[in-house]
Amino acid sequence: MKMLYQEKLRIWTKLAMSGLISLGLMSTSVAQDRGTRDEAKGLTDQAINHIKKVGPEKAYKDFTTDKATWTKKDLYIMVFDNKGFSLAHGANEKLVGKDMIGLKDANGVLITKGLIAVAGKGGGWFDYDWPDPVSKKVMAKSTYVAPLPAGGGLLGVGVYK
Repeated sequence: MKMLYQEKLRIWTKLAMSGLISLGLMSTSVAQDRGTRDEAKGLTDQAINHIKKVGPEKAYKDFTTDKATWTKKDLYIMVFDNKGFSLAHGANEKLVGKDMIGLKDANGVLITKGLIAVAGKGGGWFDYDWPDPVSKKVMAKSTYVAPLPAGGGLLGVGVYK
């Protein structure tokens, strides 16, 4: 009887340990699928250089449709003109051409207006809250913004904090 109990205990212990290890690996995987602030800034710089190289029209199409090149982990390119119209969007092609000037986060922060303001000061980071596509929970997000090379708008790449 004692040996049967010890055997069951040993099996349950192994199952519990493998479950904990699996959870740990899953959380590591999710963390590795997240872009960093440095990666967001780097992707923004690459995108600005791409606009300079191929021109805005081709670059915006690339940012929206060429996921292999312009989507890294959970990072993607978004481009807006200074009136708030979406010119490119790597996460949702249906947003291209839409007026996004009134877009607010869960706290009422005007996101596109904020991005435009940061670009108008030469670029930098803008913070807001946004639903995480994985967890579906509203999370803190920060977007690195750069003015477009010819002016008149911005390019940004965001990261969840």
